[in-house]
Amino acid sequence: MQAALERRTLAKMTQERIRIVSICGSLRDRSINAAVLRAAAKRAGPAAEAQLFHGLDKLPHFNPDHDHEFAPPPVQSLRDTLEGASVVLFSMPEYAGSLPGSFKNLLDWTIGSGSLYRMPVGWINPSAHGGARDAFRALRLVLEKAGANIIETACAEIPVGRDDVDPDGEIKDDVLLQEIAAVVAALAAAATMQKMDEKKHGA
Repeated sequence: MQAALERRTLAKMTQERIRIVSICGSLRDRSINAAVLRAAAKRAGPAAEAQLFHGLDKLPHFNPDHDHEFAPPPVQSLRDTLEGASVVLFSMPEYAGSLPGSFKNLLDWTIGSGSLYRMPVGWINPSAHGGARDAFRALRLVLEKAGANIIETACAEIPVGRDDVDPDGEIKDDVLLQEIAAVVAALAAAATMQKMDEKKHGA
């Protein structure tokens, strides 16, 4: 875990721009969660770059016997993506009152490697009428166990209906886009502060 943190810290200190990695917990076509994360990526600003992780459906079932330095290639791809991240933004639906199984599987693969340890993280819950709150409570618990740095100002409920997403899968409502942009700005600010602190303390 410490080795992963040190590699990630070195990578961040040599990056000129903040790297925002977004992880969607839905595998559905025309997923609202994916639309939200695409909108967030477009609002990263000139000082940041955004990357959407696309390997959720390629990850094998979590097996502690395989959770070691020489992990299966899809798992290594996930770890490499997170190692280069400054911050991580999540969005996912709720299934059966908790996290979707494929998404929980992804999170399980991050624990032993320390991929989210001290990582600034946030999330956007686009479900209407307070939906998916149990899933996001479960996400908070997992992220706390992983030692992630949860940025409270970057954890938001922004209800997005299917009518808010156009046929191209893009959100066009200006109010929604402003709220999404505020989450991205909060994450970027947290990454900047952490980077400054790490440079100051040489950690």
